[in-house]
Amino acid sequence: MRAVRIGEDQKLYWGQAPDPVPGEDDVLLEIHAAALNRADLLQRAGQYPPPPGWPEWFGLEASGIIRDIGPRAKAAGRWHVGDEVCALLGGGGYAEYVAVPSDMLMPVPRGLSLTEAAALPEAFGAAYLFLFVEGGLKAGDTLLMQAGASGLASVAIPMAKAFGARVITTVLTDEFAESIAHLKADRVVVTARERLDEVMKEELEAGRGVDIAVDCLGGETVGKCLPYMNRGGRWIMIATLAGDPTTVDLRSLYVRGVRLIGTTLRSRTPAQKGEILRGMVDRLWPRVESGEIRPTIWRVFPIQQAEEAQRLMAEGKSVGKIVLTVR
Repeated sequence: MRAVRIGEDQKLYWGQAPDPVPGEDDVLLEIHAAALNRADLLQRAGQYPPPPGWPEWFGLEASGIIRDIGPRAKAAGRWHVGDEVCALLGGGGYAEYVAVPSDMLMPVPRGLSLTEAAALPEAFGAAYLFLFVEGGLKAGDTLLMQAGASGLASVAIPMAKAFGARVITTVLTDEFAESIAHLKADRVVVTARERLDEVMKEELEAGRGVDIAVDCLGGETVGKCLPYMNRGGRWIMIATLAGDPTTVDLRSLYVRGVRLIGTTLRSRTPAQKGEILRGMVDRLWPRVESGEIRPTIWRVFPIQQAEEAQRLMAEGKSVGKIVLTVR
């Protein structure tokens, strides 16, 4: 088969790769589309290797058609050859085929194309994990979503709004603020001219303090903002794109009962991911099918243009998800 590989010139190319062989609990997925994630760039830089047993090429989420099923997966009777599905992957989505543990598949929601469905598994799975499993989000909570123009935020903001939360998000510039107006966040903080810790202090003093923060940036802002979380608040660290070091007033954590939580979706076992995905399908798919929550797709490229797609993501120009079509 073919997959996106890294050439000797360090550029991506569409070339030959070993055919995947599904195990007893796996299905063989014929990939029709795959979506980009920031983790792809980290993997390319050697900072985020795929878990053991997964292909070395990129791709954490894909959609397509089941072409073969391992014996134990077949005996379970949940999936059949010809089913249209989307899949959460440890790697290998930038390819023509991938072997996937059957627990990491989801049906394509009614009304969505395979191209749209490719943008669901990682972003929706991560948002569900961060908001509901780790964050315990409920109606009336205030969510702080960092990096409001990111693909994850394009999912998490409307998801939180659909479940009755108030949402504050951050962007770097006014142009980015305009580009995410359709997400209908309750407050957009433009960090080029506003300090997030001052905004959080203002919100707390007004009785609208942050209950849950989902942070992919990290850096010194974390320590400055933690004292202004609501009592019992949860600050969820998922990446440190702005830097690792910060200084935290530990007393502000235990006195106010604030929890600093580190988590990722990729590092979890297939069984753990399967449990998350089943909860996501039960709780979110009806809202996806009704149109209340949908993926925001910024650009679609043929798989042969993966280099260009990753370049745009690395430059920070994307607003929402980037999808690569294979077929």
